Amino acid sequence: MLKAGIDQDALIDMFAKASAQQGEALRKAVSEATLKALQGRELTVTNIRNVLKTVTQAASSGAAKNGLPAVDLEALLARAFDGMDAALLKAVQAQRAALQQFVDQGVELNNRQMKSALANLEKMEDVFFSTVGKAAEGAGGALQGPWEQVLESMKLKGTGTGAQAKTSIAALMSQAQTALREGRSAGLRGAQAMMDSYAALVSGVLIGMSEGLQSGKPATKSRGAK
Repeated sequence: MLKAGIDQDALIDMFAKASAQQGEALRKAVSEATLKALQGRELTVTNIRNVLKTVTQAASSGAAKNGLPAVDLEALLARAFDGMDAALLKAVQAQRAALQQFVDQGVELNNRQMKSALANLEKMEDVFFSTVGKAAEGAGGALQGPWEQVLESMKLKGTGTGAQAKTSIAALMSQAQTALREGRSAGLRGAQAMMDSYAALVSGVLIGMSEGLQSGKPATKSRGAK
């Protein structure tokens, strides 16, 4: 079954058969599936929520079917969360790279769409927790306790997504101040045209980042979203 561009059946089957020793394989599979789904759409908050919800539901369904003796459900679900975090962290990096282009061209931080993009970046960790939490509630039964433990632990520790978002916003604020001092400013019409294509641009950057990693070279330019 494909939902949100994700092969849910494959994830369900993997979690249903996984042991605690296969934790890294689970994390990697979830990360790759999540990232691929994010790349296949414009990177809006709504689309991010849909992808996270689908992955959480698939991991929950598979873990619930796991019949191995003394299976550690909390450990399995933690690997699912870590995998989503790794993919979402890359999405945050792509957003920073896209916003960096706007800042470099003189788009001011008080631009309405720029403010909205920065606000969405700032709340990315909250979106992560709230979406997984709501999807996990639907799992119920034996999974409710393990999911609650995973989420509570990660809230205390913090996510890579949240840390990257904070670092990105601080850097963008500093760079915007530098651009202002240097007198760089984009015309209103030009700024509007750039920001109108923001979600598509971020998707292209995210695709380019992954292609650069696969080839062992940094991506030099972004492509349009597919």
